[in-house]
Amino acid sequence: MKNIAVIGYGVIGKRVADAVNLQDDMKLSGVCDIISDWRIQNAVRKEYDIYAATQEAAVTMANAGIDVKGNMQDLLKEVDLVVDCTPKKIAAQNVKVYKEIGIKFILQGGEKHETTGHSFSAENNYKSALNLNATRVVSCNTTSILRTLTALKRAGLLDYARGTLLRRATDPWESHLGGIMNTMVPEKDIPSHQGPDAKSVDPELDVITSAVKVPETLSHMHYWNVKLKKQATKEEVLNAFKTSSRIKLIRYEQGLVSNNTIKEMFLDMGRPWGDMYEVALWEDMLKVVGDELFYAYVVDNQAIVIPESIDAIRALTGIEVDAAKSIAKTNDSLGIH
Repeated sequence: MKNIAVIGYGVIGKRVADAVNLQDDMKLSGVCDIISDWRIQNAVRKEYDIYAATQEAAVTMANAGIDVKGNMQDLLKEVDLVVDCTPKKIAAQNVKVYKEIGIKFILQGGEKHETTGHSFSAENNYKSALNLNATRVVSCNTTSILRTLTALKRAGLLDYARGTLLRRATDPWESHLGGIMNTMVPEKDIPSHQGPDAKSVDPELDVITSAVKVPETLSHMHYWNVKLKKQATKEEVLNAFKTSSRIKLIRYEQGLVSNNTIKEMFLDMGRPWGDMYEVALWEDMLKVVGDELFYAYVVDNQAIVIPESIDAIRALTGIEVDAAKSIAKTNDSLGIH
């Protein structure tokens, strides 16, 4: 049983904390943040131990009636590994503390690969993360890219891939603060950062991405054109995707015609927050023309990296050396079937 801390109780942090709490081989020792509003108060309701990231935050939390167990350093003394889910740039500062203490740590995809020297995707490079001191769970979009392309690569089908990403403008909970309206904003650079990011996990991938920010908040959507190593049938491609337990094949004809209808399905399934941990890939839209493959899918930007974070904990701490066993265990705990 490994003791785990979550630093940053936001969109990703609260989900990682809940996921850790579901495991039988790790224990959530506490969550740490600077907030004292409804977000951290929900952590109190769940009876998580609360730690303050700063002295100022400790005072604010106490004034809000929150029982503060201690500061971040106090929490870090109690744990074997920390999952840092803080906003960009803050995590990079926290890394100095983790290294000074000598504690293992996991960062999220907003940080650069160089910060940890290792980037993680469970179905691709779990083994290379075993017993490391640090890794970075790649971003939501990059996670989806790696899952789908790794499945094609395992089947001996992947030559190269070119993808266009339609990216949500902002997270749903803070859409009142900003985000674009009545416009689309293309990223200036091609490739966009997701392609090179995928290669930080698997340097063998020949992948180029372009991205456009669009005025919605529920999810991202990807369109892919893949050159196959040989002519293949649609059935062969679908069978390749089926080797990933974290790709969910959906059908347009089922009424799953948009990201909001897909979200509603997962809400109806009883997933917390309606979270979709899988890549939702349209099997009836998928098209194979000779040695070219075309497909599209939806990515839940708030949830897809949660199972990866749990698997990364197991890899770094060495409590499970077999990727397939860790993935199966995580899937079972989160209801991924």
